[in-house]
Amino acid sequence: MVRNRTKKLRGGHYGRGMKAGRGKGKKGGSGMAGMGKHHWIWMVKYDPLRYGGKGFTSHHHGRPAIPITLRELGVMLPELKKNGFVSEEGEITEIDLKTAGFGKLLGSGEFGLKSKIIVPHATEKAISKLSAHGITVETDARGSEE
Repeated sequence: MVRNRTKKLRGGHYGRGMKAGRGKGKKGGSGMAGMGKHHWIWMVKYDPLRYGGKGFTSHHHGRPAIPITLRELGVMLPELKKNGFVSEEGEITEIDLKTAGFGKLLGSGEFGLKSKIIVPHATEKAISKLSAHGITVETDARGSEE
């Protein structure tokens, strides 16, 4: 059927009327004309990066440090011990808040267990409260206050 239709229309204008299909007619403009209008679907399919880059730029610098207060540390100590973030070496208990996922130790509340606390950052208030009880706080080398 295709062959017969082609032969049938060979002498005519292939359904374009008298003038529309001649020469450069009915092509929708020259060059990149119509990319934002009538050639939009072509542009989305074959040239998707025409109007700028892909994705977006994040201006955030990672996740914020998850804080824990001294009061919360006292409450969560049995759970931290159960999950293996607390190890006991003689009289000193070592609490590893860094591997537990906490990023900062805050100074509100009280904590009196003789221990060594490892945390990426700690406030000056938390360090002074803990050092008054004889507890050492090990922080990253960049400094204790963020």
